[in-house]
Amino acid sequence: MSLNLLGRLQSAVVWVTATALMLSACQTTQTPETGAGTQVVANTTTQNVGTILIDGSSTVYPISDAVAKEYRKTPDGQNVQVDVKFSGTTGGFRKFCAGETDISDSSRPILQDEMDACVKAGIAFYELPVAFDALTIAVNPQNTWAKDITMAELKKIWEPAAQGKITNWNQVRSSYPDRPLNLFGAGSDSGTFDYFNEVTSGSTKASRTDYTASEDDNVLVQGIANDPNALGYFGFAYYEANLQRLKALAVDRGNGKGAVLPSRQAVEKAQYHPFSRPLFIYVSFKSIRDKPALEKFVHYYLQNAKTASAAVGYIPLPEGAYRITTAQFAKGKIGTVFDGTPQPDVTISELLRKQAVFQAKTDNQSGTP
Repeated sequence: MSLNLLGRLQSAVVWVTATALMLSACQTTQTPETGAGTQVVANTTTQNVGTILIDGSSTVYPISDAVAKEYRKTPDGQNVQVDVKFSGTTGGFRKFCAGETDISDSSRPILQDEMDACVKAGIAFYELPVAFDALTIAVNPQNTWAKDITMAELKKIWEPAAQGKITNWNQVRSSYPDRPLNLFGAGSDSGTFDYFNEVTSGSTKASRTDYTASEDDNVLVQGIANDPNALGYFGFAYYEANLQRLKALAVDRGNGKGAVLPSRQAVEKAQYHPFSRPLFIYVSFKSIRDKPALEKFVHYYLQNAKTASAAVGYIPLPEGAYRITTAQFAKGKIGTVFDGTPQPDVTISELLRKQAVFQAKTDNQSGTP
């Protein structure tokens, strides 16, 4: 497969291998499950083989941090340092595709331009779903007037045309009071920013900018908890951890089924639309090859993702999803089951279907799809 073809590929299965990179710094290796020699650019970044570097989504951070803390208590974890940070999904992929990290936490599937950057740098990856999120629209508990919000109202509030114009609550809904509307939301390096904008405005970067923005969800929680006129959005775990300080709004998709509050049950039953989304870790194939400790850690992560995600307030995947993911990692199946877009409103059932299709395709063929 040529680099240009891979850069253009938009299908259910996208192989991210650097097959056509003809650079002098390349070395040829046998990539797992492709059945063909693949040229992988030698990574010139110096990394400590006893250190596992994780960065990316602040939404996924609590899961990775919880797993890392428990791993340090195991015999294998005594001999390795697991460094977990967050700079947002987009910021994390920027580092990951430059070969600076081993694992990239992500609150959305990898985008096409990020895949292109990884290919250019020779970074093949494993895409491993670890949990589900119910992206939450929240207000201050002193807000007595808003109990739900429609998708049309969210677009009205957050689209670029709203900047400097939609500044009061009564502009959102005429029955609301004449009070200032103070907004808090994800920063532009956040996968939550991309996902929320795709859902509300139809484009990952289509958002007003006159709001308090941060890649740190705790900053957003603090802002809303201190402001009776606030409205914002972030991952479900941050709402669950602050139930006394926040109030969630039920979301009305406008399909006649009414407004639905974010909850584990609503996500599992595919009722919380369109803010139900899978959460991922992306693991560097090169780092797996170069750091023996990383493979053990990833297996531990997948074995404990269900417990860790539930413990920090997210929705675990069904056992079947973890089995498929673990098997795909063990067999060395690299690539993504998505097509380089944020993929809004993917349900747990749809994720399982995509994983099964990916498994079947890669089990029954070698080389490129």
